[in-house]
Amino acid sequence: MIVTVTPNPSLDRTYDVGQLVVGEVNRAVRTHLDPGGKGINVSRTLVRHARPTVAVLPVGGSDGAELVGALDALGVPTHTVAVGGGTRSNVAVVDGAGVTTKINAAGPALGPGEVAALVAAVEHEVDRAGEDVWVVLAGSVPAGAQGLYPRLVEVARSRGASVAVDASGADLAGVVASGGTTLLKPNLEELSELLGESPVTVGEIVACARRLLARGHRQVLVSLGPDGALLVDAAASWWAGGAPLVPRSTVGAGDCTLAGFLGATGDDGARLRTAVAWGRAATSLPGSAVPAPLDVREDEVDVVRDPDPAVRPEQLAARAASSTPRSTQGEHHV
Repeated sequence: MIVTVTPNPSLDRTYDVGQLVVGEVNRAVRTHLDPGGKGINVSRTLVRHARPTVAVLPVGGSDGAELVGALDALGVPTHTVAVGGGTRSNVAVVDGAGVTTKINAAGPALGPGEVAALVAAVEHEVDRAGEDVWVVLAGSVPAGAQGLYPRLVEVARSRGASVAVDASGADLAGVVASGGTTLLKPNLEELSELLGESPVTVGEIVACARRLLARGHRQVLVSLGPDGALLVDAAASWWAGGAPLVPRSTVGAGDCTLAGFLGATGDDGARLRTAVAWGRAATSLPGSAVPAPLDVREDEVDVVRDPDPAVRPEQLAARAASSTPRSTQGEHHV
């Protein structure tokens, strides 16, 4: 069972335009309305692939009611916590080249009682799930709930659950300092901001990831956008990626990557291949739609164990585009 926690959910409103011109009237050719928030996107993706999940989230106001109704329609199990503030709406504009511009609202502040109710909801779902449980803490933490993620990491660990965290800024920094996660999932920009460095080569990115591991974490999954992803633990690293794609939308692609990793089976390389395949599939869909099994092409993803530290991720992606044969284990080395 995968329990996702989205402390600051949203209704995602996406507008497709031919070309975005700042300061001018832009007319949408299509619009999309999806339930949003990083943990919610993970649960939506898992449901489409028949993986057990439940989404824990605070909701309030008319947008909150619409959000819950949309999740119900998609068959996503939820555990909602009623809050006084209204659930936010986020806006994304996607141009004809697939470039996404996002405007995210702050979301409602949570009071102490609402934070306590959210923690209690997570405790209930983890206890109810039994063994082999992941808790996914994803997205921004709203005002009034600072320190929520380290608190929930401890709640999950005390119950024997594995914990994955996909956050940024102060929320990510607080978790890194506290330790105790099974998986951290920053993108390259978030990793750079956290450490005050600008890693370029695979070796530099792996070294930065291992600086996080040294603070009490087991694995780091670094999203590299169009250049795939790197999975790093204390002993080894894996890169996965494929030939360049022209995206329709990148909204939620990283969340689908995380869902793929958690929902996959097999060794670390196999799970990373699934993760990247799910993320790539998401970029071919409009708005923040999530891929179905028929959208996913794992055969288009290469996996490299312990890649050459001197190369850049884009060089690995270029080699994947030239399509070298994979071994019977589905991995090869450079």
